[in-house]
Amino acid sequence: MQETALNHVWMSGLLGDGFGATHGMTRNDLIWVVSRMHLQIDHYPIWGEVLELDTWVGASGKNGMRRDWQLRSHNTGIVYARATSTWVMMNQKTRRLSKMPDEVRAEIGPWFIEKRAFEEDAPEKIEKLDGNAKYITSDLKAKRGDLDMNHHVNNVKYVGWMLETIPEQFMEENQLTSIILEYRRECGNSDIVQSLADPDEVGLFNGVHQTSNGKGSELRYTHLLQTKGQLKSEEIVRGRTIWKKKLFKNPFPT
Repeated sequence: MQETALNHVWMSGLLGDGFGATHGMTRNDLIWVVSRMHLQIDHYPIWGEVLELDTWVGASGKNGMRRDWQLRSHNTGIVYARATSTWVMMNQKTRRLSKMPDEVRAEIGPWFIEKRAFEEDAPEKIEKLDGNAKYITSDLKAKRGDLDMNHHVNNVKYVGWMLETIPEQFMEENQLTSIILEYRRECGNSDIVQSLADPDEVGLFNGVHQTSNGKGSELRYTHLLQTKGQLKSEEIVRGRTIWKKKLFKNPFPT
């Protein structure tokens, strides 16, 4: 998804650097940062299947941009996954969020379309977890290969840390169908990270979330990644994952 997004900017002739910034953004020392991402997985492709991935952009408020994706089978057209994300601009030197300059708006505005990967209701508020979370993994630390060119932890690593905290048996019996990520701050290689995960007990019957038709079909977890300092902890990412039972079990259990 991220590679396709960069290819989109490059093919449009707007790429000012290797991180998706436009020429106008580069002149103003601005970079893109993702503030929220929501991925829905309807089906999982099989090994060796040929896939097609579409991406496009639209406006998000006065100073943000929305980027959507749709992943489908090349042969059948079946949609496997859809995603939407919100991006804002940050000053690369001050590390503070910035308004969108008029010259940047003029660059990217003609590429905005109204199409959406899926319609979201009002974004669900993700509550902050505390030390009473059911599952906690501490003393996580990024390795050199987990860092991007700015020496910050790659956001894909965040997902790995979140999923590591979920019990192994649960992962063997269920598959991920949706993930929401709300990014709060950057994480560096010197940060010590704690991952918290808590199953959603609201609306559960015998541990299974009840849908509107009364049939249990999904399980939910709330997640939090935070730095662990001597004086205080700082949020990195809040997350929500939604799962459903696998249709078959892994024939080669670890």
